[in-house]
Amino acid sequence: MSIDSDITVRKLEIFIAFMTRGNLARTAAALGISSVSVHRALHSLEESLRCPLFIHQGRNLVPMPAAHTLWEYSQEALDLLSRGVEEARKTAGMSQGNLRLGTLYSLTLETIPQLIMGMKLRRPDLELELTMGSNKMLLNRLEEGSLDAVLIATSCEQINHAHLETLPLFEDDIFLAAPATSGLDVSQEADLRDFRTEKFVSLDEGFATWQGFREAFAIAGYEPEIVTRVNDIFSMLSLVQAGVGFTLLPGRMKRVYENSVQLLRLAQPYQMQQNIAIVFERNREHDPNLLALVAEGRMYSRQRGAKS
Repeated sequence: MSIDSDITVRKLEIFIAFMTRGNLARTAAALGISSVSVHRALHSLEESLRCPLFIHQGRNLVPMPAAHTLWEYSQEALDLLSRGVEEARKTAGMSQGNLRLGTLYSLTLETIPQLIMGMKLRRPDLELELTMGSNKMLLNRLEEGSLDAVLIATSCEQINHAHLETLPLFEDDIFLAAPATSGLDVSQEADLRDFRTEKFVSLDEGFATWQGFREAFAIAGYEPEIVTRVNDIFSMLSLVQAGVGFTLLPGRMKRVYENSVQLLRLAQPYQMQQNIAIVFERNREHDPNLLALVAEGRMYSRQRGAKS
């Protein structure tokens, strides 16, 4: 048996609300609509079913046995439909209660905590799953659908703007990081040609800072001696602190390590910036969780700009 197309989910929702409350005015107040709209929806539902559901007793509508039967099955149907919608959203990675967020390690010092605190104020029931990794790995996981949004350096990647939306957060300068024992004059700009004999540590390929590392030394005209490569920026800085070697470092790390690592601004030929942004799929721009993330991202960007 086919179901009349005029029997809509909205009409069934109004019908269930009326059957629960038993009064036009109370139903209208609960749904935020007029009593006339409630009455019209119930009458339209009767016409679509082609059977009476209510009888009039004065100004009141009294449910008939058919209404009670429909009420029982309608509640089951809408409950099942609601679960189906939620499961479909989960399958698509768009669950209302969960946001899978990817980030660079270096953004966990300040940016990520501020965004998470703001998100929890906007959506207290939201659970955030945080994944940290390289620029390349995070972008790949976003494109394969295992992450909902990522915070990466967009200046280091080819972003497919036909499918991906980007929200710029801030720009960050790159510095030379040296062991505290090196005794360098931090008031002077660093010419990388002067460090040809020094040893260096670096991040692995795929990290945003690695790309800038390669470009800077290409301009300097030599391949630096890399003692070791690591998979996160904190391990790399620990090696610099221990005197293992020098490295290149984004300025957002400066506040935490300025007392244990010497940071020198790069000379003009080597100066570069990372453009940090939130990236997510364009076709999900109306997802409530992503809308909250974007709103927090814009606020964070304005606050950071005001401090500059």
